[in-house]
Amino acid sequence: MFGKGAQGVAKMIQSILKKQGQPNAYIVGREAGGAIAVGLRYGSGTLYHKVEGQMPVYWTGPSIGFDLGANAASTFVLVYNLYDTDQLYERYPAGEGDAYVVGGLTASYMRKGNVVLIPIRVGAGLRLGVNAGYRKFSRKQTWLPF
Repeated sequence: MFGKGAQGVAKMIQSILKKQGQPNAYIVGREAGGAIAVGLRYGSGTLYHKVEGQMPVYWTGPSIGFDLGANAASTFVLVYNLYDTDQLYERYPAGEGDAYVVGGLTASYMRKGNVVLIPIRVGAGLRLGVNAGYRKFSRKQTWLPF
């Protein structure tokens, strides 16, 4: 079962790389979220940038939609066209669908200007739904998602 999941992730990443080219940064981290129509997501990780090096990054985000449940996930974010890391620390519109029944895999697409973020999550929980919201990235951890 895990082998098929890893194979699916590898094929998905391969497809993304063909379409987008090479990322110039990536984020490795973890996050947790939950929703009852209105949802919240919190995450933290490390940004690895080809020019500017490593730095901590945190994100929060509210959402609204047909969404119910909770999940926790390891997160890997491919980052494209990020030439100045200050461009990351903004709000990015997000729309996604989640389907976690014990375990799950999700990939989504966020874009603001030329910067493209493609979060890939592998985690556990019980969550099903579709929502829209945003992710706010910051240098310091905060509990307010706005």
